[in-house]
Amino acid sequence: RENFKRRHSKLINSSRLLYQEYSDVVLNKAIQNQKRVDSFSEDTESSFPSSPRLRRKALSPQDSYLQRLSVSSNASLWQDIPMIRGSRMLLNMSRDEQKLQEAKFELIMSEASYLRSLNVAVDHFQRSSELQAMLSNQERQWLFSRLQDVRDVSASFLFDLEEKFEEDMFTFHVCDVALKHAPEFQRVYLPYVTNQTYQEQTFQRLLNGNAGFQQVLERLESDPVCQRLSLKSFLILPFQRITRLKLLLQNILKRTRPGSEEEVQATQAYDALEKLIKDCNENVQRMKSTEELIYLSQKIEFECKIFPLISQSRRLVKCGELTALDFNTLSPKWKVTTRPIYLHLFNDCLLLSRPKEGGRFVVFDHAAFSDVRGEKCEMKLHGTNKNVFRLFLLQNYQGKRVEFLFRTETQSEKLRWISALAPPRGELDLLECPGETAWPSYQCGWAG
Repeated sequence: RENFKRRHSKLINSSRLLYQEYSDVVLNKAIQNQKRVDSFSEDTESSFPSSPRLRRKALSPQDSYLQRLSVSSNASLWQDIPMIRGSRMLLNMSRDEQKLQEAKFELIMSEASYLRSLNVAVDHFQRSSELQAMLSNQERQWLFSRLQDVRDVSASFLFDLEEKFEEDMFTFHVCDVALKHAPEFQRVYLPYVTNQTYQEQTFQRLLNGNAGFQQVLERLESDPVCQRLSLKSFLILPFQRITRLKLLLQNILKRTRPGSEEEVQATQAYDALEKLIKDCNENVQRMKSTEELIYLSQKIEFECKIFPLISQSRRLVKCGELTALDFNTLSPKWKVTTRPIYLHLFNDCLLLSRPKEGGRFVVFDHAAFSDVRGEKCEMKLHGTNKNVFRLFLLQNYQGKRVEFLFRTETQSEKLRWISALAPPRGELDLLECPGETAWPSYQCGWAG
């Protein structure tokens, strides 16, 4: 940690642009507009578009590359560096080798821009005494999470990238550095991204219900250091960066020489980022599912055996209100009565409820998902009783077999329910109930 404090990035001020404004389009245009692939003169005139943002001050060849970058934009190219341009090494490199170095240089420059934005997020917003006074300890944790840890890891990553670059500007590597830092990425990004649900909820709650927070935020966002960018745009940077970093590594990977050590390192670094993104997505989905269960548990009451709803492995697959059809077989004309039933289908169970006012539900039956089946109904019905399917609980909470007949508003909705209620592929379906043309022995699974 002490060693880290002494580290200072030389590229952190290489651009006035924050990471939010960093653009692939600008860089690609710059690369496409380069006319100096076969001519490496010392001419400092640029063929970039005439946008004021892209105009660069001409520097003499003896200026260091750091000075050169300090007045350039994020569209700066590796071969624009005075020590590179016009050199014999560059002249002897193939077009593909040049493109590979440009791709690696983009990763370094984008990390510098990213760190600059993170510094604003931490130093200007998170450490603001005014903002701190408006937040409780829990709100600070939910709003900023481990943002400072993310910043520290980025600073360490950039420092190592710069060291590699300075060792050999012509054939520097970056994928081995990314691979080395992958465990640290996992350590800080996974909890930060997982906190996304709480972060969004906290931010909206403060924005809508805390006038003092709004006023302080407006003053902070109006500071020139933010370049008219909002706090929210800074908070989402880590989400954007890990995806962007994977794409940058992919761009390097496709340019590496097949069978080379660099290709192996690029592949491993790319795989590590891909795994990180997958883990983040799974964690976010798991967190959202748990939040849904907590919210739903507050809306549900049980008239049957109480079912423990909240579980980290449980997620809501499908839900909705359907119309249950109940046939009175004692009536000469098979009189049909209808009742609304709400289904909550989870990945491991099904709840059947009677909907109440205020979005509340009374659960009268439930079953494990493995004991639930949905089937088309072959019985011919007249009038409004179309789009009908059968629901079987092979074993409900009482250990009984129960059957229901449900009507949906549309045929597509009926088919979606049947599909959602189908057993997983490869699983033996023990239900052997071929469709009948006459009404089978039918029992509606709810009393009263």
